[in-house]
Amino acid sequence: MKNRNRGKVSPKWIAILCIFSFALGMLFSNRVWTPPESDGMIMFGRRHKQERDLAFISDDCDSKDNQKEDMIGEFNKAQVAIQSLDKSIAKIQSELPSTKTLLTPRKTEAVPSTSTNTERSGTRKKAFMVIGINTAFSSRRRRDSIRETWMPQGEKLLRLEQEKGIIVRFMIGHSATSNSILDRAIDSEDAQHKDILRLDHIEGYHELSAKTKAFFSVGAAKWDAEYYVKVDDDVHVNLGTLAATLAKHRLKPRVYIGCMKSGPVLYKKSVKYHEPEFWKFGETGNKYFRHATGQIYAISKELATYIANNKPILHKYANEDVSLGAWLIGLEVEHIDDRNMCCGTPPECEWKAQAGNVCVASFDWSCSGICKSVERIKHVHAKCSESPATLWGALI
Repeated sequence: MKNRNRGKVSPKWIAILCIFSFALGMLFSNRVWTPPESDGMIMFGRRHKQERDLAFISDDCDSKDNQKEDMIGEFNKAQVAIQSLDKSIAKIQSELPSTKTLLTPRKTEAVPSTSTNTERSGTRKKAFMVIGINTAFSSRRRRDSIRETWMPQGEKLLRLEQEKGIIVRFMIGHSATSNSILDRAIDSEDAQHKDILRLDHIEGYHELSAKTKAFFSVGAAKWDAEYYVKVDDDVHVNLGTLAATLAKHRLKPRVYIGCMKSGPVLYKKSVKYHEPEFWKFGETGNKYFRHATGQIYAISKELATYIANNKPILHKYANEDVSLGAWLIGLEVEHIDDRNMCCGTPPECEWKAQAGNVCVASFDWSCSGICKSVERIKHVHAKCSESPATLWGALI
């Protein structure tokens, strides 16, 4: 009986062991699962980690918001600075001269003004041909004789420019004395007729080559013409026939039109038209190169522009027609010898007119112009002039 009872545990001890195990379990679980403290609150470990992550994200968002606000502030400051700079630039631009003013060539300001308002405006007008009639202070009667014959006056002169693009002017420079009585007389004459072109040139018999350069320079600066024509004031001209003659060559780039000649180089000082630089033309007795006689000739636009651009370095010989020939002899230029530009006075030009071959220009070779032109030019005009329809009906 004693042995059976020794292998069994009494109910009392079982109860005590259960209570002890329970107490031990509670003690163990309290030591292991008690979460750390945070802000005075007891939280489970996982929840604490989540809240820490959320706090970090929130701080990061706050930081980005602050950065964004800073960037917006800097952008606004930049905008204000740009607007201020724009205002400053606009103010400076308003105080500076315009680009158009800066690009306007100064040399156009130096071109002498002529009579008409359109020419004084400084605009370079289109034209078919510009005719410069070479004249002197003492040649008032010659000018009047031309006005009474082949050169239109008043409204007809203006109409000729507007409808046909034909500009006709007496060309003259200035006297050696500023505002002399000679200059004032020319100004008064121009105020009356409005047909004089003043050149930046001092008048003188031995300065005809310089005057020719001045005419082409001023003419090319004032008018954008296809041709520029020089005529002496003792020559009779048919303007319509001249226009038709030049129009035949308008598709050629560089033409030099006139009565071509090649006279002897005059080396003796005692003769008229003496050439001081005769030695440049070879041995004594040599002739000049081919060039147009000086009573009348025409050159195309490109050649006039060339003379204007190179005016300071173009050499002047004693004779104006030789000088022009020298300026062009080394260029790619077509020399056109047109004998209708140097007809004789009646009866020669009269016969040609009756045969339907009207002359461009008429003069006497013996006088290098119409002999006693003031008295005789009306007679030449009556016998050798073209019909009015030739000029006003010309297809230019």
